[in-house]
Amino acid sequence: MKPLLDVLIILDALDKEGSFAAASAKLFKTPSALSYTVHKLESDLNIQLLDRSGHRATFTRTGQMLLEKGREVLHTVRELEKQAVKLHEGWENNLVIAVDDTFPFLLLTPLIEDFYQQHNVTRLKFIRGVLGDSWEALASGRADIVVGALRDPPPLSGFGFSPLGFLEQIFVVAPQHPLAREPEPLSRRTIKRFRAVIVGDDAALGCSAFQQLLEDQEALTVFDFKTKLELHISGLGCGYLPRYLAQRHIERGALVEKQVAAHLPFDAVWIGWNEQTSGLASTWWRDNILANSAIAAVYTSNNDD
Repeated sequence: MKPLLDVLIILDALDKEGSFAAASAKLFKTPSALSYTVHKLESDLNIQLLDRSGHRATFTRTGQMLLEKGREVLHTVRELEKQAVKLHEGWENNLVIAVDDTFPFLLLTPLIEDFYQQHNVTRLKFIRGVLGDSWEALASGRADIVVGALRDPPPLSGFGFSPLGFLEQIFVVAPQHPLAREPEPLSRRTIKRFRAVIVGDDAALGCSAFQQLLEDQEALTVFDFKTKLELHISGLGCGYLPRYLAQRHIERGALVEKQVAAHLPFDAVWIGWNEQTSGLASTWWRDNILANSAIAAVYTSNNDD
């Protein structure tokens, strides 16, 4: 295989530089050494790569095919070399990031672009976490990092975590919903008369805002917060949404924010990672997420604001 790779490198240089003399200067070898290497492969395989009948050697059809296909091989080999070096330096081959459904994923897209520009060896995979399930993805090994996880981190060794801030949860209904006309603050007894819209198993896994109201209340369960938002706007149910998600719809009149008695509006939000498997890619992601001003703007710094 190595003689073939050597020939592919020579053919690539010969095509780019135009002559054996120029190619040899680029490859730091003598023209006779390059010519011998190519000739030996031709002899071993009983093929002709170069037509040497003229003043300057030109590619035969076989040589042109080997040049074009060979460049693909050379690119793969060079990328493999880079990957081997990166892995040796401590960059992971794959990194799985679980993103909680309350987290605005679009804020990660600039980081994805930056990461690929700088470190395109590590393959990224994003999976969705829903409320408490985000921590479960880390605990079960399905994810290397969790972003936007609600609830306190699990008390297990080997996990690192850092707070992103506090997510404000507000109670909203559509203007046509009966609760929109009820006096504030709404009591839990009043709210329980109407259908709640929840995401996943909010009663078991969710944040404090959801847990307050779900006992003995009719509930419509959906799979993500985007769908929950749409159902709120349509008037098919009531419940809590992150302020960043609901605010623009409140401003345009599609939703009405209602105050709720004894409501705790803020939930701690975390980023967590597996310390035992953490490499340079994991470190890059958690450092850049924690330093990102757009992500920080989604959350408040304390739950008394």
